[in-house]
Amino acid sequence: MAATDASETIERPLVTTGLLERRSYQTTLADRAAEEHSLVCLPTGLGKTAVSLLVTADRLANVGGKSLLLAPTKPLVSQHAEFYREGLEVPDDEIVVFTGDVRPDDRAELWEDARVVIATPQVVENDLVGNRISLAAVTHCTFDECHRATGEYAYNYIAERYHEDAENPLVTAMSASPGDDEEAILEICSNLGVYNVEVMTEADADVSEYTHETTVNWERLELPQEITEIRDLVQEVIRDRLVELKDLGVTGKTAPDVSEREIQKIQGRLQQLMDSDDSAGYEGMSYLAEVRKLRTAMTYIETQSVESFRRYMDRQKEAARSSGASKADQRMVSDPNIQMAIRKSEGYDDLHPKFRRARMLIAETLGINDGERVIVFTESRDTAEALTEFLDEHFTAERFVGQSDTDGSDGMTQTEQQETLDRFRAGEFEVLVSTSVAEEGLDVPEVDLVLFYEPVPTAIRAIQRKGRTGRQTEGAVTVLLAEDTRDEAYFWKARQDQKQMKEELRALKSAVGEIESALGQQVGLDEIEVEESETEGSGPDEDEIAAESEPAAGTDGETEGSAGGSKPAGDGQTGLHSFAEGGSDESADDGDDGTEAVEGRDEGIVAEAAGDDEAVEIVADQRELDSTIARDLSTRDGIETRLETLAVGDYVLSDRVVVERKTVEDFLDTLTGGDRSMFEQVGDAARNYGRPVVVIEGGDLYGERNVHPKAIHGALASLTVDFGASVMQTADEEETADLLEVIASREQEQEDRSVSVHGEKQSKTLAEQQEYVVASIAEVGPVTARALLEAFGSVEAVMTADEDDLLEVEGVGPVTAERMREVISTGYTPEH
Repeated sequence: MAATDASETIERPLVTTGLLERRSYQTTLADRAAEEHSLVCLPTGLGKTAVSLLVTADRLANVGGKSLLLAPTKPLVSQHAEFYREGLEVPDDEIVVFTGDVRPDDRAELWEDARVVIATPQVVENDLVGNRISLAAVTHCTFDECHRATGEYAYNYIAERYHEDAENPLVTAMSASPGDDEEAILEICSNLGVYNVEVMTEADADVSEYTHETTVNWERLELPQEITEIRDLVQEVIRDRLVELKDLGVTGKTAPDVSEREIQKIQGRLQQLMDSDDSAGYEGMSYLAEVRKLRTAMTYIETQSVESFRRYMDRQKEAARSSGASKADQRMVSDPNIQMAIRKSEGYDDLHPKFRRARMLIAETLGINDGERVIVFTESRDTAEALTEFLDEHFTAERFVGQSDTDGSDGMTQTEQQETLDRFRAGEFEVLVSTSVAEEGLDVPEVDLVLFYEPVPTAIRAIQRKGRTGRQTEGAVTVLLAEDTRDEAYFWKARQDQKQMKEELRALKSAVGEIESALGQQVGLDEIEVEESETEGSGPDEDEIAAESEPAAGTDGETEGSAGGSKPAGDGQTGLHSFAEGGSDESADDGDDGTEAVEGRDEGIVAEAAGDDEAVEIVADQRELDSTIARDLSTRDGIETRLETLAVGDYVLSDRVVVERKTVEDFLDTLTGGDRSMFEQVGDAARNYGRPVVVIEGGDLYGERNVHPKAIHGALASLTVDFGASVMQTADEEETADLLEVIASREQEQEDRSVSVHGEKQSKTLAEQQEYVVASIAEVGPVTARALLEAFGSVEAVMTADEDDLLEVEGVGPVTAERMREVISTGYTPEH
């Protein structure tokens, strides 16, 4: 907020003169946060970003280096960049934005000269895993909306790397609502390496003068009979499926309003049956999948609109018609009650009562009360689309949704989002209908009414949304609630969670010392650094310290091994790392298999040796970032990861070893879904590398699905015999990372081989192309394709052979022969 009186503005080095209004609570929080790693809790709309900017200015002026600010969405990143360029006396070209819209190579170049980087966490995570940037010179790292720092979210990995790599780190974590309870807040602090907590609420004298009362009104609405009839039909099907699950012995409940907690319990019991190779587990999972989708459908009917229900069911019918559709999808859309519900919805041309009530409330705000702006929040993009269209008939209304496209709905680009907000601020339209994208920290203008189309089931999201009003003047929040529906449950949960969070924040504020003491008792990230430096050469290694101090995600506090993945000694089994120093039965000079790098290719590059001559380098494909393997490897001592868009393979470990990674599910899909891409991928790997490796990762290969063992044996034999690939199986992503590390270490350290990305998908020979054409027919694999071509002499002869002739070929049975003739001779009918 700009001010003209210099005595009322903040005057500090690198802070733009006369820009920031002097607010004592902001300067107090900034001064404390400049001293140690801190969590700053401040109500929405009271300037958390100004606090971060003040800390950044202090660090750049007094310590030097560069600053990194992380925010979860692209619009929020853009907003922060605009504020920092205005608020800091730093050249604009030294304040850079990193999002997925900026090319990786450009980011690496921009990083070198930047003083302030404002980025989405996923981009920074990718650049760290890919070894494109270093956090060594970052002297201040801000984690905005830090309540996201749970589970596998990128914030946790970045924080770990920051504390390890930075020469002079300082963390500022910010949120208006860090968690629903003390345990959640402590988890966030632990994940980000924070041990100082600063909390200010509306009750603080310094803050209260900048806040205004926000009233919350709950509007209860009764559903018309036509809608309840549609709902009842869906409920009846849910009840039927729960009866089936009860008969399987996995639940005692059959009421259609079954809770999500009970759903989770049912899933756990079914998983146990599946682990025991009990077919009832697979049957039950199918019923449970149907229950989940029907619960979603019921939510649309009750709390959103009949139109939203129709759109959702249209998508389900389309999925049921697609190839590879699940039994659950097919059973659901063919159920007589569901078909009746769809027919009733198609014959219902009235509106959900929430639509009319929303129109009346907006009319009162903008007309009778002379308001200027209103925000309507909804959970569903379908509802946002329908509501925007409806409200625009009476007011000027526009939607505000995320960037991803969904069925029947286009997302908004970052530019479109920014332009929409700018026009809303300028008063060019009156009503903004938004999904959750506008909840977190985005500088949505001050509004006269925030209208919740449905209750928000978590305290965090409710507080974020209420923060859109009551900043400068008294505001109002209204929540629409459909009686006797899930809205009621969400209503009570939201109220309970908000009350609990307020109590926790008050308790946190009054007992900050105790909380910080609890944090201090945990071995924090900074303490790990101290222990490492003090015990170098004499104590446990870094991996052991990390394992003792920070549980791996998903282990509930128990770690099975070090951060490097090796298993603890004394378990009676030889770990992978035991073989890392062992000798090889083959000499290094046997590795020259004649494979040459392809010159002049457009995609993929030769991976140059890293700066550290002793580091083992592993090149990972960009698409492998969906797993945690590359991220895990990047945190291990002596391992340097690099990201490329690989044309061949998922991981390159040397100039002769490439790895194709398949989960058990992916592998079995190739046997049951007619997808032969795995064999093509391994064929490409074999043509480019001397030692292709296929890693099959996951559970029981023979028990995961009802696939005949001979089919699995045949696929494994083909990979080994036909393509010359080594096939290895691992239990999970951690074990895969262990395996990759061991192979790469042996290749590069013991065999003294370099890392080189040869691959492009080389042109197949004529014979290979002929085999590929025949093998692409469902039920035909590469081995059978060769047998057919050898028997008939050409692709044309195979395609014109009748069933009797096909049956004469070894490996072709009646099912395969019949399927081949069906595919070859049936007229083409495109699917729409």
